[in-house]
Amino acid sequence: MTTGAPTTRRGTIMKSKVITAGAAVAALVLTATPALATQTFEDRVLSLTNGERAAVGCPALTANAQLDAAARRHTDDMARTGNFSHTGTDGSTAGQRVTDAGYPFRMMAENIAAGQGTADEVVSSWMNSEGHRANILNCELRDLGVARAVDGNNKSYWTQDFGVTG
Repeated sequence: MTTGAPTTRRGTIMKSKVITAGAAVAALVLTATPALATQTFEDRVLSLTNGERAAVGCPALTANAQLDAAARRHTDDMARTGNFSHTGTDGSTAGQRVTDAGYPFRMMAENIAAGQGTADEVVSSWMNSEGHRANILNCELRDLGVARAVDGNNKSYWTQDFGVTG
């Protein structure tokens, strides 16, 4: 977006199999607390997301390496090209990227975001967006992959890929 302000994009529900609601995910958070000083942005996004879920009685999401890989692929693509979309520059959809990463989903959802500098800012942005909030608080989803990448202008791009198998 041209304003330089943080942005999020809301996607659409695609049948009952893939839910997309753009905005996204994480890398390295530096805090004053020594125990958290080495926590990655991705870990912090997972922790904050699980805090939001706990507040409404949803089970905690589990970090998933396959979903991390799908999120990383998309986040790196957005940061490299500036293409802020759920569709990758190669034409891939969120569901295709998750499948390509080897995650056999029954249902999945994706949040993406751009411009937020910290995990706290991006999760707050998602929670203030109806579609992103719905993905975060969907108690059926059980696994999460998160990625953050920074472009040459120090702009952060984020992806959250949620899933459940079976």
